[in-house]
Amino acid sequence: MPKTLLATAGLASVLMAGPALAEETYATEGPSIAVETVASGLSHPWGLAFLPDGSMLVTERPGNLLHVTPEGAVSEPLSGLPEVDNRRQGGLLDVALDPDFADNRLIYWSYAEPGEDGTTSTAVARGRLNDAVREVEDVNVIFSQEPKVASTMHYGSRLVFDGNGHLFITLGERSARQFRDQAQDLDSHLGKVVRLHHDGSVPEDNPYVGEAGALAEIWSYGHRNIQAAAMHPETGELWEIEHGPRGGDELNIARPAENYGWPVISYGVNYDGSPVGTGKAEAEGMVDPIYQWTPVIAPSGMTFYEGEMFPDWGGDLFVGGLASRALVRLEIEGEDVTHEERLLTELGMRIRDVVEGPEGAIYLLTDEADGKVLRVSAAQ
Repeated sequence: MPKTLLATAGLASVLMAGPALAEETYATEGPSIAVETVASGLSHPWGLAFLPDGSMLVTERPGNLLHVTPEGAVSEPLSGLPEVDNRRQGGLLDVALDPDFADNRLIYWSYAEPGEDGTTSTAVARGRLNDAVREVEDVNVIFSQEPKVASTMHYGSRLVFDGNGHLFITLGERSARQFRDQAQDLDSHLGKVVRLHHDGSVPEDNPYVGEAGALAEIWSYGHRNIQAAAMHPETGELWEIEHGPRGGDELNIARPAENYGWPVISYGVNYDGSPVGTGKAEAEGMVDPIYQWTPVIAPSGMTFYEGEMFPDWGGDLFVGGLASRALVRLEIEGEDVTHEERLLTELGMRIRDVVEGPEGAIYLLTDEADGKVLRVSAAQ
């Protein structure tokens, strides 16, 4: 059974409104940190990826892909992206660079793809970013979740490369009770992690290749809505955090052909208070999370810290919290969470993405109508 640690005290001060790059300093359990606003005025930013020159690509959920300089200058929306369905939780979601971006300039993004009669699915496209960083060319959709359903919820959508030629895509089960049971069905992409080659083709060693009635893209199943995912820097395994309902946000390691239980088991309950599935938190043949949150933090975005700016935090896992309005730091030993600290709670901001910058600072996106790119660095 996973442990649920009590959160420790948050930060002691509030980030004051001010111009870009205005800085405030805070105490933590370890090093003092400085927080500065790199860019503001963004409409519900969702995903962030660094370009080799230190500038950023940032998605806005309504459908815009933006270029943000290290100094905080924000471009006009880049052209060339396909139409997105931006109702409720849908829109333009995650963004990632190809591991060989320096040579091929390929980028990838996930989004809510519109279908017929109001249906949607999570889709992933890739294209070539032009040298002027104003347009994406040669765009191709490399994955589209099947089936499309009449829901505007639970798209999942994190994109993670493993360094061995594979792209992992996390997918939600689309929320509605008439759909979510498909998280247990191998002939549906709902509630799955899928694993592809960079061009969208299926690796021959995926666990369900050649199995009748199963989709070959599937890596693992029984997930609810994964909006935080990252490769472990030492083991090379995909760690992911998925939203629970009322209670039961789960930290898991997504392993091939494993069943993570949704919606049969859960540490939470439905929003109306009724039991989820069997009403139990564990079941034989279903993987128990290594950590869970009740009440929920509503996780979105995560990174294992590998930089030199915060040596005391090397190997720690940083997670964005939407409901908790916090940056959550987890100390990890092997496959166990040994300590939790909640940072930036005084800011009162929904943290949507967490990315380590090239200089070792930690960058955050805040999910607001006036969304921000924040830089967290070591205080001088």
